[in-house]
Amino acid sequence: MANVWENIKNVFLQFGTNWLVYIAEGIFLFLLIYYVFRTLKANNAKQLIGIYVALIVVMGLVCLISQKLDSTVFLVFLMILSLFFLLLFSQEIKRTIWTGKRMGETKGEMTAKSAVAARAEEYIASIVRAVQNLSKNNTGALIVLSNGNLPKEIVDSGVKLGANISNQLIEGIFINKAPLHDGAMIIYGDKIQAAGCFLPLTQRDFPKDYGTRHRAGIGVTEVADVSTIIVSEETGIVSVVKRGDITRYADSELLKKFLREYYWKEFNAEGKKA
Repeated sequence: MANVWENIKNVFLQFGTNWLVYIAEGIFLFLLIYYVFRTLKANNAKQLIGIYVALIVVMGLVCLISQKLDSTVFLVFLMILSLFFLLLFSQEIKRTIWTGKRMGETKGEMTAKSAVAARAEEYIASIVRAVQNLSKNNTGALIVLSNGNLPKEIVDSGVKLGANISNQLIEGIFINKAPLHDGAMIIYGDKIQAAGCFLPLTQRDFPKDYGTRHRAGIGVTEVADVSTIIVSEETGIVSVVKRGDITRYADSELLKKFLREYYWKEFNAEGKKA
């Protein structure tokens, strides 16, 4: 406790002689932590937020207790830790940057980006409409948003379609007793790539009301960089899954945000598949 008190006293003593530096450091730390928090929250990484906070608190306590570590060490640690967490979501940060106008961007480039956004919004509207209708009718559904990196055996386990996205087709495939309604639909960019596909089941423990459809929707995100949308056949509840993390009771706004994240990752600024 004596070491802790001494270190705290030294911080305030140094503040009197270097107050401009401390203010600048304080503003920098606040902005850095805020941006990391915003990035993690925007990507639904709630568990990582807890880990980030815990590591900061532990390192802060260590610096207070130790006689050899000072605030400079803590600052360096915080910068490295924050950079590590931001690198985990480099694709998402890049997409956020793309959504803004770049310096020197020509009118033609802006028009191309607008066309891409318009196309993506059409796909998003069709998928959201289909999911909402399936939910209202308590029709079970499982949609995989693929980046083209699904194992070949998963795609081959269903029926390849290569069809344009439409809410009528999506709803028709998942109608009860339809030949392909029990399997998963795979959407790849602007096409419904396949339907009736079998997915690996997660081996983690979940509540009993998570049936095979939910376990498959979670399991595939654990083995491939994909996202899934699940409609419960029993309750009509809509869930979205990313990196094995499931969010239930997804409304239209959450679905739109979820799908926009997918389409900004799937297409580059010129409107072509990355």
